[in-house]
Amino acid sequence: MSAATTRPAVAVSNLVKVYGSGETAVRALDGVSVSFGAQRFTAIMGPSGSGKSTLMHCAAGLDTVTSGSVALFDAEGTPVTLTALRDRELTRLRRHRIGFLFQSFNLLPTLTAAQNIALPLELAGRRPEPEWWRTVIDVLGLADRLHHTPARLSGGQQQRVACARALVARPDVVFADEPTGNLDSKTGQQVLELLRRSVRELGQTVVMVTHDPVAASYADRVVLLADGREVGEIADPTPESVLDRLKHLGA
Repeated sequence: MSAATTRPAVAVSNLVKVYGSGETAVRALDGVSVSFGAQRFTAIMGPSGSGKSTLMHCAAGLDTVTSGSVALFDAEGTPVTLTALRDRELTRLRRHRIGFLFQSFNLLPTLTAAQNIALPLELAGRRPEPEWWRTVIDVLGLADRLHHTPARLSGGQQQRVACARALVARPDVVFADEPTGNLDSKTGQQVLELLRRSVRELGQTVVMVTHDPVAASYADRVVLLADGREVGEIADPTPESVLDRLKHLGA
């Protein structure tokens, strides 16, 4: 199924994000309109300063927008406009329907790995599905680390815990910001394979920011940004096709 015929999971329209004001204002996003297909794996790429992380943060409801709109769609295609929600409503929606995976881990130091993984579910008043919990834990190699606090985990292990936390609740959309940035190549490959598997086998939607052409090749589609604007996309990317396009963007 092509990206054009896939129903959207998230769509942004005429998105503008300006940091600062006056002569020091920075226009991080300049009228971006793009949709991310449901049950698809989309990567966002571009040169440094292109606005890729800002786009992801706005699309995930983590950052406010200067103008434009962000809509999250349910399985029936009914949209909720995130940019129209109050803070409490937005927090509740993120808790139930959006997963996050960031390079900085964001683990709570006083909780064990298992408690960190289960925390979003507990906050939402839900319990993990045992079979999927075991799948996530086994694939990420965390079975013998579940009772360890973050201080007793390596950086790679902490990122695997963060990845498990994002996936175990099976959210509508997982937003991943440089998820393999602090991982060795083998662990990074496992994370990317699990993200792709969650899309293909479980019908999840993944939107990932990355600078790595190899990581982007795991996606179904790459959206390209430059100077805060969408400048193209790549369907069925390979490391070579991504690298070639990035060279033309000056990345």
